[in-house]
Amino acid sequence: METWNRTEGFQLLGFFELPDMQLQLFVTFLLIYVMALSGNTLIIFVVCAEPHLHTPMYFFLCNLSLMDLSLISTILPKLLHICLTGHRNITYLGCLTQIFSFVECVVSEYCILAIMAFDRYVAICNPLRYSAIMNRYLCTCLALIPWICGLLDSFTYMVLLTQYKFCKSNVINHLYCDLKPLLKLSCSNTRSAELVIQVSGSLFGFTPLVFITISYVFIIFAILKIRSTKGKHKAFSTCSSHITVVILFFGIILGMYMRPKSAYSIEQDKVFSVLYTFCIPALNPVIYTLRNENVKVALRKLIKKVQR
Repeated sequence: METWNRTEGFQLLGFFELPDMQLQLFVTFLLIYVMALSGNTLIIFVVCAEPHLHTPMYFFLCNLSLMDLSLISTILPKLLHICLTGHRNITYLGCLTQIFSFVECVVSEYCILAIMAFDRYVAICNPLRYSAIMNRYLCTCLALIPWICGLLDSFTYMVLLTQYKFCKSNVINHLYCDLKPLLKLSCSNTRSAELVIQVSGSLFGFTPLVFITISYVFIIFAILKIRSTKGKHKAFSTCSSHITVVILFFGIILGMYMRPKSAYSIEQDKVFSVLYTFCIPALNPVIYTLRNENVKVALRKLIKKVQR
């Protein structure tokens, strides 16, 4: 079967089925991008600037913000370019870069959400030993685990993809280079990559979800044992932002991959991709600032310092 030259790259269709809405889509996605950039950068700056936020919880939150920034900055600028200019070309290397970044950040985000659940478990179930358990060395190791897991998974896909040949068509009907749409263009046997996707999904997707669920079962039991209403509210408030992000992130992912085949459509796939690739990185800072009193207090302090 004839193959195309890799130097020709691919064609990303984006929302080609909405030709009259490209400008509106550009403005919408640009606002989402600005919101994600400013929100996540602000969280990192606030946490670094305020000493009382130098705790494991906010250290892991900074890592989550870095992952969100990396993910959306690798994928969204190209889609903005497509919407604005109509030029859909993406190089072979650019396509692999998008896949590498996507897998790295999504896998890392799965893991960091599980680690944040563990941090909340220790804080609520073992408050007297929290500082001893969540020491600087352990926090550093825990923060490195998601990045390492993401890198290992990404490199595995890169090794597989560089060995595959692609058919004559180089058109990807998606918003960015994703594994499944790209594998459909391959002339090679892609069973190994499909097996890696299944194993990766179970290991880095299902396992963190189970870990988070178990952690919160213990956390809920611990909160119910607290006698004072004020104590219960304070304990729950430290988890509410994380619970919201977990439900949002895993809910969208599960909604995408648990659909019956009869309900599958590429248009739905694109909508789900917008939600978890673009909207979640933009919403995470909002959730953590609006529902977290410590972050709001730190923001007020910084604003007052700037106004002086």
